[in-house]
Amino acid sequence: MFGYHYRLERKAIGLVLAIIGVASIGGIVEIAPLFTIHQTVEKAPDMRLYTPLELAGRNIYIREGCYACHSQMIRTLRDEVERYGPYSLAVESKYDHPMLWGSKRTGPDLARLGEKYSDAWHVIHLKNPRDVVPESVMPAYAWLARNELKTSDLGAHLKAQRAVGVPYTDAMIANAAVDAYGQATPDSPGAEGVAERYGKATTVRVFDGEPERLTEMDALVSYLQILGRLTDAAHKPVTAAKD
Repeated sequence: MFGYHYRLERKAIGLVLAIIGVASIGGIVEIAPLFTIHQTVEKAPDMRLYTPLELAGRNIYIREGCYACHSQMIRTLRDEVERYGPYSLAVESKYDHPMLWGSKRTGPDLARLGEKYSDAWHVIHLKNPRDVVPESVMPAYAWLARNELKTSDLGAHLKAQRAVGVPYTDAMIANAAVDAYGQATPDSPGAEGVAERYGKATTVRVFDGEPERLTEMDALVSYLQILGRLTDAAHKPVTAAKD
């Protein structure tokens, strides 16, 4: 075998053709499934979009490197399903750019975290994780409660998401900053617009416990509370999710 390889190395054209052949096999294995993706990815008619506040929270989640310790992918293994809930479906990351599945778990998987704990729990946990989980090695993120959330560029963020296939409307983009403030201040006029554009089931409340300010803590908690709740597809029978 090695003798054949040595002889092939002396023939540049043959070696190039062999490399192309091997690379083509790998390419076909990766590309071919894409032609049947419509048959393998579930449909979720109830799928809703991230609100501007939740998208801002997702950006903060990525900025702070939370994905380096927490996956958002429950595998089909029995122990994972029993611990975290229904295994993750591809459709649940339909509007995630970039997707945050992963497999690194210094901390627990967060795919089904939404509404598992109260907003107050999340705020305390983010300010000092040891206050609620004594053995935690997670860093503290207390400054998020002090940082005002920048909203002036949220429309641009939504527009960028639309460029990669997320169906944000012109009205959503134009009202992104107002909707972000309205979602965290239920008594403000902007709160009605959030429900109108993103659905009545959208969570509108004071996430960080301080209604007078819109902070990065508001944004991150709103994102954590929607994880696993953009669609109910994972909680339905597999056949129903595919229909």
